[in-house]
Amino acid sequence: HVAIAVPNLQNASKFYKEVLGAQVSEPQDLPEHGVTTVFVSLSNTKFELLHPLGEKSPISGFLSKNTSGGIHHVCLEVKDIYASIKEVKDKKIRTLSEEPKIGAHGKPVVFLHPKDCGGVLIELCLLYTSPSPRD
Repeated sequence: HVAIAVPNLQNASKFYKEVLGAQVSEPQDLPEHGVTTVFVSLSNTKFELLHPLGEKSPISGFLSKNTSGGIHHVCLEVKDIYASIKEVKDKKIRTLSEEPKIGAHGKPVVFLHPKDCGGVLIELCLLYTSPSPRD
């Protein structure tokens, strides 16, 4: 997905739902990340709308520099979060935390330093896999 920081979550949600005909989730507070998220699903892509939650929200700083909002990060799904962290660190890519944190949808995530990724903040997220019928 592509994550977009927005100054007004209600207005942004309304735009995606009413103008683009997207399915829009209810807001979800993630206090450990300092954000409120809304997921937007279109037939061929997904967006995550991010709005500041709390005084120390990293989104507040982003919005102070980009008052209209804008693209905040790109999320890539991985099959093994710990192997992926090791792989990027072996390639001298810094992570913003030593260990993954639980993100939206209850899946572990880790962010890669944008200075090591061509100026793009990249989130690695554990790929959701459905349980097999034998489980």
